[in-house]
Amino acid sequence: MRIALVEDSTLLRAGLEQLLLAEGHQITVSVGEAVTLLHRLPDDQPDVVVLDVRLPPTFTDEGVRAALTIREQWPAVGVLVLSQYVERHHTRQLIMNSEGGVGYLLKDRVAGVTEFLDALIRVHDGGTAFDPEIVRQLLRPSATTNRLSVLSAREREVLALIAEGFTNQTIAGRLHLSLSAVEKHASAIFERLGLNADRGYSPRSLAVITHLQESAGDGS
Repeated sequence: MRIALVEDSTLLRAGLEQLLLAEGHQITVSVGEAVTLLHRLPDDQPDVVVLDVRLPPTFTDEGVRAALTIREQWPAVGVLVLSQYVERHHTRQLIMNSEGGVGYLLKDRVAGVTEFLDALIRVHDGGTAFDPEIVRQLLRPSATTNRLSVLSAREREVLALIAEGFTNQTIAGRLHLSLSAVEKHASAIFERLGLNADRGYSPRSLAVITHLQESAGDGS
């Protein structure tokens, strides 16, 4: 896999380089600011970009804004945000504008190397990988009535795990359900939300997007 790294911490960036190289991946570029990467992407596109949220020069949201630009201009390039901060506004846009190939992990909550590498592979393969805390904050119910009120508590649990990027098989294991039960819950979610496979989007992706859109009304 060809990977680009954007991380302002020199030590962390060096550690990620060593880890990825040891796993047989190729580092196409390793820099401390997003603008350098964006200038190079037209001529040298990696498979996945791993980048922080807060980057020079202002250390606010440069990284996630760069991720939006990457997904808009080079949709074949996956993006895995790796940060210690939860950025909500631009992250909602990132997910709603993407049909996969995106992820967001919190540095302090990555349990181990295997978890990070698994997320990287999922993003590379066109899936999603989100820390549960990211999902919790993004999907926090709004103060206004939303379409998700038609879902049962179990259906909300299933949808939250879908949003994290897990397959039905993995969801079944996490919730101690049979695979057929998870499939029935997923089908019920699509039906209750009135979603269908139109415009080339899968009901699964539309369900997650709907959940995010409904939570966007909380004003944050």
